[in-house]
Amino acid sequence: MKHSLITLALALSFGFAGSASAAMSKADYKTQKDRIAADYKAAKDQCGSLKANAKDICKAEARGKRDVAKAELEAQYEPSPKHDAKVVKEKAEADYKVAKEKCDDLSGNAKSVCRKDAKAAYEGAKGEAKATKTSEESGASSTKAAGAAPAAR
Repeated sequence: MKHSLITLALALSFGFAGSASAAMSKADYKTQKDRIAADYKAAKDQCGSLKANAKDICKAEARGKRDVAKAELEAQYEPSPKHDAKVVKEKAEADYKVAKEKCDDLSGNAKSVCRKDAKAAYEGAKGEAKATKTSEESGASSTKAAGAAPAAR
């Protein structure tokens, strides 16, 4: 019992220490990048046994997960509003591509409506990413300006 409590305490302290330090070493970055590539290859290989549109959906999901993971890694490695917005954008693009592939299973008007709905969701998410980036950048610049104002006196 005592051993498991100590283990839990250590795990929590390492977790907080890891999240407190925003900087990621180059070695950690490369390791994570390699892991993303390996995960993508494994996911893509699993798609090989599928046929027709199911295979296309599987590949779109694998690419989407890879692209989102890369964007998240960049945001961790070099935190910035630009990278945060890219994460949101990549998630939107991944969802859109998968939704479009799923629409291919439909036909006629249902397919058209499905694609329009997917496009509308994508455009909304892109707008959200742009708004997030803009608000974070303006917040950062106003913080810098507020910090610089007292020094100018």
